[in-house]
Amino acid sequence: MKKLKVNDEVIVTTGKSAGKTGKILSLNRKTNKLVVEGVNEVKRSMKPSQQNPEGGFVTKSLPLHASNVSLISPKTKKPTKVKFTVGKDNKKSRVSKACGAVI
Repeated sequence: MKKLKVNDEVIVTTGKSAGKTGKILSLNRKTNKLVVEGVNEVKRSMKPSQQNPEGGFVTKSLPLHASNVSLISPKTKKPTKVKFTVGKDNKKSRVSKACGAVI
């Protein structure tokens, strides 16, 4: 079980997008990179094609390294570290170290 999953709310801790928050859209476990909604966006030019006959500029989100983001605690809405605990039903769950809330 990994600490970050798709649709988790995260905050960027370093870089030009530091302080911005968003949901994880995609996750690549091999390269430890993830795409966060509304963070690290760039404009790219597109040539005209059949899907986009006019072409123009498109805004897209580029991936960030997983070490540059931190999970947001659901209770306190602040960045937190994550620990794993085994519950009474022998299931592993992610728990916020700061407030003890199950993520």
